[in-house]
Amino acid sequence: MEKGEKMLSFQCDYTEGCHEKILEAFASVNREQYSGYGFDPFTESAKNKIRQACQCPDADVFFLSGGTQTNAIAIDSMLRPYEGVISGDTGHISIHEAGAIEFLGHKVLTVPSRDGKISAADVRKLLEDFWADGTYSHMVFPGMVYISQPTELGTLYTADELRSLSSLCLEYKIPLYIDGARLGYGLMADTDVTLPMLAELADLFYIGGTKVGTLNGEALVFTKNNTPDHFDTIIKEHGALLAKGRLVGIQFDTLFTDGLYYELGANGIRRAMELRELFLSRGIELYIDSPTNQQFFVMKNELIHRLRENVMFELWGPEREATTPVRFVTSWATTGEQIRDLEKFLDLALEETGI
Repeated sequence: MEKGEKMLSFQCDYTEGCHEKILEAFASVNREQYSGYGFDPFTESAKNKIRQACQCPDADVFFLSGGTQTNAIAIDSMLRPYEGVISGDTGHISIHEAGAIEFLGHKVLTVPSRDGKISAADVRKLLEDFWADGTYSHMVFPGMVYISQPTELGTLYTADELRSLSSLCLEYKIPLYIDGARLGYGLMADTDVTLPMLAELADLFYIGGTKVGTLNGEALVFTKNNTPDHFDTIIKEHGALLAKGRLVGIQFDTLFTDGLYYELGANGIRRAMELRELFLSRGIELYIDSPTNQQFFVMKNELIHRLRENVMFELWGPEREATTPVRFVTSWATTGEQIRDLEKFLDLALEETGI
C-alpha cells in the first residue's frame, strides 16, 4: 500500500460515522431549541415507531449511548443485590465487557456455549442444581438469562430455541434479556425470528444503533409492563442520562422511518455473503458458519501477515502456530467496490505467498 493511502477495513461495523439521512436530520433542527433528557418530539416519535415495529403498544423504550452501558444498566436494574446473570461462556458480558457486570455487583454465571449459543437444557441444569443445593443461601442466585441475537460468533437463535429459553425463564420467574447490538443484521439474515417475536418472548431487549447506522445509541425495550420503578433515575444514577437526549432520539426516529433500519441491515448481510463466497472460492475454510455480518475463517499465518499490509481485520484470539482464526465484518456502509478491492488484495496476497 502506498504511503498515505487508507487501509481497507473489515475490522468492525462501527468504523464509519452514520447514515447520511441521520446527518441530514441533525442539520435540519440543529439550531432549534428542545427540552432535554429525552423530553422532545423526536424521542417520543422514535419510541412510538419502535412500539409499532415490535407490535408491542405498551412497551417502554429508553435510549442509551452504547452497548456495554445498556447491558450494565439493564442487568443491574433487574437483579436483586444477591443475584447474578446466566450467560454463555462466550457471551459478550462474560468476555468483552471488562467485567462491567461484576463491577456493579452481579456475578456472570456461565453455561457452555455451542457456536455462541446456549441451550435451555444447560440453563435448566444450572437452575436445578442451584435450587437442589442445601447451601444455596450462601451462593449467588441465578436471577436472569442473557443471550445476544446475533451471538458473539455471528450465529442466530431459531424461533424454537428462543421459545424454549423463554418458557424456562417463565417457569423459574426470571427475565430473559436479549442483547441486540447487531440485531439489524440478525433480522435480515436467513432466520425465522422477527422483531415482534423478540418482543413477545423476551422480557427486555435492546435494538442496537451504534453498529447499524447511527453515530451512537441503543434502544432498550421493556415488553411486559416490567420497567423498574423510576428507571430514568436509575439511568441518571449510572451516569448515563443524556442532557441532550434528542441526539439519540433523532437517530432512532430516522432509522425507523421508511424501513431504513432493515435496509441497512440487509446491506450488511448482502456484502457479508459476497465476502464469504470470495474466501470460500479461494479455498479458505470457515472457522464458524455464521449467517450474519461477522464472517470467520481459518487462514495460514503467512497469508494473514501479507493481507494485513492492505486490509484491516481481526485475529480471533492469539496467533497460533501455523493457522489462526480471523474475523471479517461487513456493515450497513460496506460497498461492492470495497468487496472488489478486498478480492484484489486477497488474490495478490495469495499469489505472493504461493498459498
